[in-house]
Amino acid sequence: MNLPVVTFEALAGGVTVVASGESLSTASLGLPGGAYTTLRTYHGDRVLRLPQHVARLNDSAALMDSPGALDEPRVREALAASLQATGHPESRVRLTYSPPRLFVSVEALKPLPEPMYREGVACTTIRLERRNPHAKDTRFITVAAEAQRKLPPGIHEGLMVSDDGAILEGLSSNFFAVRGGVLHTEDQRALLGVTRSVALEVAGGVLPVCVTPPLLDEIPTLQECFITSASREILPVVRIDRRTIAEGRPGRVTRDLMRLFGELVEREAASVMA
Repeated sequence: MNLPVVTFEALAGGVTVVASGESLSTASLGLPGGAYTTLRTYHGDRVLRLPQHVARLNDSAALMDSPGALDEPRVREALAASLQATGHPESRVRLTYSPPRLFVSVEALKPLPEPMYREGVACTTIRLERRNPHAKDTRFITVAAEAQRKLPPGIHEGLMVSDDGAILEGLSSNFFAVRGGVLHTEDQRALLGVTRSVALEVAGGVLPVCVTPPLLDEIPTLQECFITSASREILPVVRIDRRTIAEGRPGRVTRDLMRLFGELVEREAASVMA
């Protein structure tokens, strides 16, 4: 299929095409509201931590007062059929769960340019918080897309800041900062991404971790920063609000975590094909 994004609905015995679109965001807007999660493939058909993605769909649906009982075999079967139908070398996938309906939107994965990982990216802060921070709700897609469109040129991601000055997360990522030799990230008021959990897991063997957020006025004292998401994995941040972080290049901790993350992927990413 040559369409940028194809959306399938998982039905008994297989999947059927229900929509197409220009991006995962636009595809999501044409579907019933619900919970969603985004993932990527490795080696064509391997996925990292699929059970966690399924659990997040169920947890988010429950937090949105629309509980369901999605099971991993159903998701695995739908993923396998959708990936076979689209046939991309690597795919970026969004699962949308509107109980009891499950949709799979697939696009070709376009990795970020290597210089972004080698040199880092710039972010800016914006005043914004999720109303239901632990629920990955499709209604936030429109909010995030609008905020993303307003970002200045050259800015890769918007970092959401609360009224009390805490840097919570990115518009489509989780945010981490090293300060005083300790890794900080928000826990209570941010979406708990699957990639975030893997980053915390590998970080546990590198440096102390504190699940309290860095503050806006602490930016000058931050030693390293990075963001995480399924398609970005771990991406260094070297500038926030025109302020350079430390020496302005990815630090040792970030580089170590990028390496450890890649090693974990190679060990654990599992095929969704039967």
